[in-house]
Amino acid sequence: MNAVFSPAPLAVALLAGLLALGGCEAQTSAVQAAAATPAALTAQPWQPAERIAVEDLHLLDQAAFWPGARYLLSSEKQGLYLLDEQGASLAHLPGRFGALDQRSDAEGLLLASVDIDRQQPMLVALRGADRRWGEPVFLPRASFKVDGLCLSRDAADNQFLFLVGEEGIGEQWLVAQALQPLAEPRLVRRLSLPPASEHCRVDDDAELLYINEENVGLWAYAAGAEDDLIRHPVGLRQPFGDIAEAMGGMAVVPGGVLALDPEAGVLHRYARQGKGWRAEAPLSLPGLQEPERLSARPLEGGLELLIAGDSGLYRAQLDWAPDAPALAEPLSVLTPLVQTDEVPSLGDAADDPAIWLHPDEPSRSRVLGTDKQGGLLVYDLQGRQLQDLRVGRLNNVDLRAGFDLGGQRVDLAVASHRDGNALQFFAIDRASGELSDLGLAPTALSDIYGLCLFQQPDGVIHAIANDKDGTFVQYRLDGSSGRVQATLARQFKVASQPEGCVADDRNQRLFVGEEDVAVWTLDARAEAPAELQQVIAAGDRVRADIEGLAFYQGEQRDYLVISSQGNDSYVVLDGQAPYTVRGAFRIGLDAARGIDGVSETDGLEVTSANLGGPWSQGMLVVQDGRKRMPEGRQNYKYLPWSAVAEALGLE
Repeated sequence: MNAVFSPAPLAVALLAGLLALGGCEAQTSAVQAAAATPAALTAQPWQPAERIAVEDLHLLDQAAFWPGARYLLSSEKQGLYLLDEQGASLAHLPGRFGALDQRSDAEGLLLASVDIDRQQPMLVALRGADRRWGEPVFLPRASFKVDGLCLSRDAADNQFLFLVGEEGIGEQWLVAQALQPLAEPRLVRRLSLPPASEHCRVDDDAELLYINEENVGLWAYAAGAEDDLIRHPVGLRQPFGDIAEAMGGMAVVPGGVLALDPEAGVLHRYARQGKGWRAEAPLSLPGLQEPERLSARPLEGGLELLIAGDSGLYRAQLDWAPDAPALAEPLSVLTPLVQTDEVPSLGDAADDPAIWLHPDEPSRSRVLGTDKQGGLLVYDLQGRQLQDLRVGRLNNVDLRAGFDLGGQRVDLAVASHRDGNALQFFAIDRASGELSDLGLAPTALSDIYGLCLFQQPDGVIHAIANDKDGTFVQYRLDGSSGRVQATLARQFKVASQPEGCVADDRNQRLFVGEEDVAVWTLDARAEAPAELQQVIAAGDRVRADIEGLAFYQGEQRDYLVISSQGNDSYVVLDGQAPYTVRGAFRIGLDAARGIDGVSETDGLEVTSANLGGPWSQGMLVVQDGRKRMPEGRQNYKYLPWSAVAEALGLE
């Protein structure tokens, strides 16, 4: 949470923040814009047919669900109003309401406001041919006074509501799907926001949340439910920017944002430019007293504005249309079917999964997941934790069936043990799926990290582990004595830090990920030369870090699955040369099941085995780096492979 600083420390903090964020160029242009005498924007007084004491307002685009609907107003005394162009009332909801936001489509409108009497955020829909208000849905009363709120809509048509309190407290809630309010809104996460904040707006296309800090400036945050809470300065007070006095209400427009300085009576304009913002010359608002609320609607070549202040409502037209930066190509968004219980450890703990197949009863198969703060976890196919083996810090895990352990046939799981720079072994009972500790084998690595297994056609299992310095070591495993022995069989290296690796046993190929560079392939046999060939480089398709790798071995075609951590996506390639990219997808939330989306994925695993029910074509298991809805410790998510195949058109 941000503290309130005295002016001198504030100036130092802001300057340091700007330099750290690389905002020097934006800062210079903002100061230059502030130095110029503001031109005036002509605004005309406007009054609805019924005199309304306006608290907040919105201009609507041409509303397909109700031709002629143009204005939404909230009043602390008279309720909510939908008005036409002349200001006549089309719909009225009595009550006392504060901050206001809306989203609309061809079928109707979703409105969010604060019910002042109940002191609760409220959602209500105005939909259908009869154009009647639906039943209001109330969020639980917050632990803070909600001063501002704003809606957002993601690529999967989920609607979220951000709540803002002036003490620097905020929340994000999942409130609707396809503009239909959920019967029970779900808390996604709590937010630490700037103090003295009252206004917010979201740019859905750019996935940006704008929040004011009254005496400091305007900030932008990534608005996605899975995003980190990192802020970037859009406009700051003089001498660091173009804001003379304070920052009030704002309006999102294509390619930028408008914001009011109520005390100076000025309208500021900021155009998005790459990852930053360019401050245009501010405009004075003569005749307007304390302009605090703002809404904008695009017109051809410009904008229509509606402004509210102490002197009433005003309309204006602004000849300004910033170029909207190109948006990233949208990816298919899939939803998890199951999530596991949370790992025991706090912070960055869950890392890498493996899937164990029960030889006789597929529905009793298991998912193994590392807790890199202390051990290995075992889950069933419903995500329930069955075992917690506290053996030390384990990073990656893999397994293979049919290992000879002193004449007894077991399935073998191996993990990279970071406390001892060793290989950690587990036996899996083939009847029950229960794991037992088989001990450690030291490696030649000084900082063991990633790991995967390779099984030769004759059944011999190899463990391939890597070090953060790029070194890979390949060990031949032998359990004939009743203990697992590891013999170094090969060593090779990549130029920088690796982690994920996976073997295609059938074709005896090994795939390794060099996090910031590329995925490479080489012959998996220990006696073969370690000649690296590039599969795919880090770039537009796969964004660094390259993390988990998994191999889907199908009847007709094999696929390599890559965790593209840099843009929270998953890239699927053909499993054989020339490794054609088949597509990419993201994993979003499932509101009905109460499962959050997935981001910051480290490890993943996939199987083509028929595990029954929704897993008949196999399953994908991914680590979730940010547990949301509600916030908690990390966990793993399960997806049916059939959903991936359908989304990407795979065979």
